[in-house]
Amino acid sequence: MHATTPLVATTADGRWTLPGIANLHSHAFQRAMAGLAERQTDPADSFWTWRETMYRFAARFDPDTLHAVAAQLYAEMLEAGYTAVCEFHYLHHDRDGSPYADRAAMSRALIAAARETGIRLTLLPVLYMSGGFDGRALGERQRRFAHDVDEYLHLLDLLRDEEDERVRLGCALHSLRAVPPEAMRAVLDALPHGMRVHIHIAEQVAEVDECVALRGARPVEWLLANAEVDARWTLVHATHLSEAEVQGLARSGATVAICPTTEANLGDGLFPLRPFLDAGGRWGIGSDSHVSVSPVEELRWLEYGQRLVTRRRNIAVADSPSVGESLLRGVVDSAAQATGFDDLARDRIVLDAAAPALAGATAQDVIDRWVFAGNRPLVETVEVGGERVVEDGRHRDAGRIAARYRQAMERLLSD
Repeated sequence: MHATTPLVATTADGRWTLPGIANLHSHAFQRAMAGLAERQTDPADSFWTWRETMYRFAARFDPDTLHAVAAQLYAEMLEAGYTAVCEFHYLHHDRDGSPYADRAAMSRALIAAARETGIRLTLLPVLYMSGGFDGRALGERQRRFAHDVDEYLHLLDLLRDEEDERVRLGCALHSLRAVPPEAMRAVLDALPHGMRVHIHIAEQVAEVDECVALRGARPVEWLLANAEVDARWTLVHATHLSEAEVQGLARSGATVAICPTTEANLGDGLFPLRPFLDAGGRWGIGSDSHVSVSPVEELRWLEYGQRLVTRRRNIAVADSPSVGESLLRGVVDSAAQATGFDDLARDRIVLDAAAPALAGATAQDVIDRWVFAGNRPLVETVEVGGERVVEDGRHRDAGRIAARYRQAMERLLSD
């Protein structure tokens, strides 16, 4: 969609319609642990202590439980208004780190969940090789994630036949600390022309400091100097940026995937949104660890975080005085570039015309009401590629998917 494309339309019976939202960053398995990492384990609890809890939980999954959890998540995404998801997938192998007989078994579980629910999926198998910038070996709980370069490229080859009108395949480099420079270059040189590339970067201050100490540059600074970062790339988080990195990242044409609820939950920090917008940067949102599955909450807290740090209001405006419209425009304009889908204009969400929060709404204020007027879900109907997958606020297979999810959770929590 282009900047001139209207964001608001109406149905024949006068209901408000908006574009479907692309979720640019997801770790599907983490939906099952939402709410289970909120007890203090250390007086200095941080991302790094949370990560140990996540690793222990990740060790319990197999293809069946991953399918069940992902299907539940994707149904919830659709009900909330997400119509496409970029799945940053690193849970590749069996519990002991050995490959499954089908080395793509866990990836295929995610593809099956997406096809079952009807969401668009950009599957991003992750290359994960080392435990830090110093090249240390992966720890025991990271063995399920590991590939060398040849194994990783073979996995991509195995998955190419899965692409269709609802499934795209891309590349994910876990992070600069997990992918040595020579491996990054080898993979990037081997990728098909135009394949999307996603990477975690500059999420934590400790990560930035270690990168400076061992590579002599900040993470985004190093990446811009050592890779041809362009519109194919999506940088996830990019929370801690210098002024020069803000300008360089905006000039590159890459997208930043901002994940406000996860970044808040983990204590990451706040993305420098206003400087990035002023530099012409491109951005979208992701729900990442899925402590929330709501584009409304991601957009609202993206704006509210900026208000708290600047002690001003209405920060994210761009080409419109409406904050809600500016936020929605941002995610719509980055969606095709980050996901690889060029027909996202066929996706739409229809809002509940009877919702009190929309009483008397106009085309000028309906998006602001949707984003900022309370917590009652306002999405009534969702269509993906013209196919209706949510009606009356409920996914077409919600009951069956939820029953299987409950069974999977019993297995995961009993292990």
